[in-house]
Amino acid sequence: MDEERVRERIEELRRLIERYNYEYYVLDQPTVSDAEYDALMNELRRLEAEHPELITPDSPTQRVGAPPSPAFRTVRHEIPMLSLSNVYNEQELRDWAERVYRLAGRRDVEFVTEPKVDGSAVSILYRHGVYERGATRGDGVQGEDVTPNLRTVRSIPLRLHDGDGVCVPDVLEVRGEVYMRKSDFQRLNRQRGDAGEVLFANPRNAAAGSLRQLDPNITAARPLRFYAWDVGIVEGATHDGSHTADLDMLRALGIPTVPDYRVWHSIDEVWAECQRWLELREELDFEIDGVVVKVNDEALQAELGVVAREPRWATAYKFPAIQKTTVLRDIEINVGRTGSLNPVAILDPVEIGGVIVRRATLHNEDEIRRLGLLLGDTVVVQRSGDVIPKIIAVVVANRDGDERPFVMPDHCPVCGAAAVRLEGEVMRYCVNAACPARLREQVRHFVSRSAMDIEGFGSRLAEQFVDLGLIRDLADIYELDWDRVRQLEGFGDKRIANLKASIEASKTRPLSRLLHALGIRHVGEGNARLLAGHFRTMDRLAAASLEELRAVPGIGPVVAESVYDFFREPQNLALIERLRAHGLRMTEEDGAAPPTDSRLAGKTVVLTGRLESMTRERAEELLRRMGAIVTSSVSRKTDLVIVGQDPGSKATRAKELGVTTLDEAAFLELINQGADGTGP
Repeated sequence: MDEERVRERIEELRRLIERYNYEYYVLDQPTVSDAEYDALMNELRRLEAEHPELITPDSPTQRVGAPPSPAFRTVRHEIPMLSLSNVYNEQELRDWAERVYRLAGRRDVEFVTEPKVDGSAVSILYRHGVYERGATRGDGVQGEDVTPNLRTVRSIPLRLHDGDGVCVPDVLEVRGEVYMRKSDFQRLNRQRGDAGEVLFANPRNAAAGSLRQLDPNITAARPLRFYAWDVGIVEGATHDGSHTADLDMLRALGIPTVPDYRVWHSIDEVWAECQRWLELREELDFEIDGVVVKVNDEALQAELGVVAREPRWATAYKFPAIQKTTVLRDIEINVGRTGSLNPVAILDPVEIGGVIVRRATLHNEDEIRRLGLLLGDTVVVQRSGDVIPKIIAVVVANRDGDERPFVMPDHCPVCGAAAVRLEGEVMRYCVNAACPARLREQVRHFVSRSAMDIEGFGSRLAEQFVDLGLIRDLADIYELDWDRVRQLEGFGDKRIANLKASIEASKTRPLSRLLHALGIRHVGEGNARLLAGHFRTMDRLAAASLEELRAVPGIGPVVAESVYDFFREPQNLALIERLRAHGLRMTEEDGAAPPTDSRLAGKTVVLTGRLESMTRERAEELLRRMGAIVTSSVSRKTDLVIVGQDPGSKATRAKELGVTTLDEAAFLELINQGADGTGP
C-alpha cells in the first residue's frame, strides 16, 4: 500500500472509530460488535506503528501512553466553576424561585432541570476542535491539570466535528462530570477483591480517585465516563443565548450531555420533575444525588448574578439520604490499634444507592443501648451523606420474639485478656499491649499513606508479617529478616528491592508524620502537626510537662493527658530510641511562617461535614496557610466552625456555645478574599 493510500485508510479508520465511540458512549446504541471495533482499532494501531509520522494527538490510539507525572500542575479557571446552593424540600425550592422572580421583575421565567450526576467535576478545553487541556474543578478558582488522564476517558472526544447545523467553535470549554456507572463500579470492585486490593467505597470515590492518578495508564484501566452539563469559554460560535442551546450544541458536536434535560415554565412542573428523578434514582445505572435547576435564559442569568460564589440563577434539589431496612444478624467486635473494642453490625446484604451494604458501624456499646438493638432485629440503615452505612432505628413492630440481646464482651475476642471500660470513657479496651490484633492495626496505621507512607506495605502484608512473627513491634519494620521474607510466596528480588526502598524512604518523614504514625490516643494528623509545630523535636515533646502540653494552642486537656501518659511509659520511650537508631527523623521540617495579619491568624477553627468544592485535607491546608489552628473538636476556645454538607454533632455544639459558623460558600468567599488581603 503506497503512502497516500495508507494516509487515506488511517483517516477512514479514525472516522469510523470516532463514529462508533459516539454511538456507544453518547447514543448508547452501538451498531458494531466489540470484535469488529477491536479489529478496526488493531488495524489502526498497526498502520500507525508502521508509519509513525502519520500519528496525530487526536488519534483514538493516543488515549493511553503518557508517562506518570510526579505532580499535578495548577490550572486557573478563567470563568470560576461556581458551587451551587442547595434546597432540600418543596418549600425551599419555591422560596428560591420566588427570589428569582423578584430579582427578575417578572414571573415568565423558563427553568431547566437536569440530573445531578454524582462524580467529579472537570473542565475540558478544545481549540479549533482538538482536545487541548483537562482540569479538575479544584476550589472553583483553580484546579489540577489532568490532561493526560481525561484523554483516556473514551466518552470524551479528542476531536470535534460539525454536526446538525452546528460549527465547531474556535475555542470551547466544556464543563461536566466524570463518573462511573454502577454496573462498571461493581465489576471493578469484584476484580479488585479477586486481586486482594482495597475496594472502593462507592462510584463517586472510585471516579475521583481514578481521575487523580499520577499514572494515566491506571486511569485508562478504569471504566470512567463523562457527561457535560455546561460550557465556559466559547469563541467563534453563536446560539440563541439559552442554557439548553448550549447543551444542544455540545450534543451536536458529539459530546455526551446530561441525559433528559428539560425546560419548564412553572415551579410546580419543576417540583414534579424532581420527584420523577427521585423515583427513578435506583433504576439508573449511574448515581445521582439530586436535580439541578437553572434559569434557561443566559441574559437573565447574567442579570441575576452571583452571591457568595453561588449563582442566584441555579440551585440543586438534594435528595433525602437513602434508607433501607434489613436484618441485624450479628455484632462483631474488632480490636483497634489502641486496643478499643469496636462493635460492627453484620447485616443481611442490602443495596443502598448502588452499593451492597453488609456491615454498619455501631460506634460503642452506649450506641447499641441507645438504639435498643437486639440480634435479629429489622433495622433501618442509612448511608449518611450517601457514603457511610449507619443504623438509625429499629423496626420494633417486626419483632417476633426470637430476637436476643447482645452482651458486650469483658475479654478481648483475640487474645483473651481483660477488656475494661474506664470511668468517663465510652469504649472498652483490651489491656494487653502485646495483643496481636492491636499490633496488626498499629502496623497498618504506621505504614499508611497519612502516616509513614510506606508504599507496597499494605494491610495484608502487615497482617502476614505480624502473624509470622516477623514484626513484634513497630521498630521491627526497620529490622526485617529479609532472608525469611524472600522465602515467602510472591517475594522476588524486585518486590523486595521496592519494599526496602519504600521503608528507607519513610525515614525522611517529618516529626508530625511520625507522631501520627505512633498511634498515640487522640493524636490524629491535625494534633500531630500542632504538637510538632510547637515543640519542633521529639525530645522537647517527650520532656514536656502536662501544663506545657495543655498550653499548646488547639490541644485540649484530654489530648494533653494522653500525650503526657504516652511519654511516661518506658516501652514507648524504648521504641522511640530504636526508631531513632534506625535513622528516623525526630525533628519537624521547616516551613514558611503563617501570616500574622490574616483574620484567621491564631484562630482555632474546626471543620465538620462534607465540602463539595474540595477535600477536607485541602481545606485544612488553606486554613493553616492563613495562620489558623485547625482542631478536631469544638470547645469554648473554638473561634470558628466551617459547616459543610451532612454536618455532625460539632455543628450543634457550636450553636450551643455560640461559636461563629460559616457555610461552605462563606468559607470560599473568605479564601477568595484572601482574608482581607492576606493570600491563602
